Amino acid sequence: MDRFRMLFQHLQSSSESVMNGICLLLAAITVKMYSSFDFNCPCLARYNALYGLGLLLTPPLALFLCGLLVNRQSVVMVEEWRRPAGRRKKDLGIIRYMCSSVLQRALAAPLLWILLALLDGKCFVCAFSNSVDPEKFLDFANMTPSQVQLFLAKVPCKEDVMVKDSPARKAVSRYLRCLSQAIGWSITLLLIVAAFLVRCLRPCFDQTVFLQRRYWSNYVDLEQKLFDETCCEHARDFAHRCVLHFFASMQGELQALGLCRDPTGGIPESQEPQELPEDLDSGSGKAYLRAISSQEQVDHLLSTWYSSKPPLDLTASSRLRGPGLNHRAPIAAPGTKLCHQVDV
Repeated sequence: MDRFRMLFQHLQSSSESVMNGICLLLAAITVKMYSSFDFNCPCLARYNALYGLGLLLTPPLALFLCGLLVNRQSVVMVEEWRRPAGRRKKDLGIIRYMCSSVLQRALAAPLLWILLALLDGKCFVCAFSNSVDPEKFLDFANMTPSQVQLFLAKVPCKEDVMVKDSPARKAVSRYLRCLSQAIGWSITLLLIVAAFLVRCLRPCFDQTVFLQRRYWSNYVDLEQKLFDETCCEHARDFAHRCVLHFFASMQGELQALGLCRDPTGGIPESQEPQELPEDLDSGSGKAYLRAISSQEQVDHLLSTWYSSKPPLDLTASSRLRGPGLNHRAPIAAPGTKLCHQVDV
């Protein structure tokens, strides 16, 4: 149990590991889907190509979109691309690096489906059975053109009466299946060679730009994740304090109505409302969160985070304090009202 907990914590702390795991999961689902799929070609001249190419290309498109949806970095990339510049300039190189990373993971499952379909050959035979040149096969010499087209349309259906136990059907099917497997293995070899060259040749060039883009792409992802976690922490603490303030304020109303009794069981003599406890908002190392204590402040903070993110220079944060948002909140005493907004 502890090993699973450690693995889960590692996946939570590493978004790249999570994305790689999701990529492998989609690939496994792709293999399972294809192995359990019941392929039935219509064996009609007008629909063979549509059905075969549809099964060859439509599931990869759906898997590609699923890969984009489950990849958190795709959303972060679009947000980084569309956000206002504000006090932080946008680097198109980082966006291109994130786009490349997202596309590489999203294309894994679609490519796997296409390769499985080509190596299996059923979709290819169904899609291109009508495109075979009859002159390559001697068995069609005694057939009219219409009979040839009808025969070729029936090639994927080996149980059909017209083509059952026909040497011509077996020859055409074997020809198309071999062509499909040749294309599939060629694509596989091309992808492996390309990956090998990229892996081997990349260290031969200057890695400065690559390291910088990888660092800042990870930073953008982690920054948004930490901001969301901090907002959830602030929302929980804000809701907790609002509930405590409500219960504390109700004591005065209960006393005014004579519904609040002292510990001895009698009604207290003083009916004046009690003041709220001073330790209700006491700092516990989170003054930078508790300083944001109203709906208007929260709305302004979120709007400023979207429209004007702070610059990536912590040494310049003291110079940016003023009428706008500050990067570090002052430590305020309990009950002190702040006139400026504070950025988390």
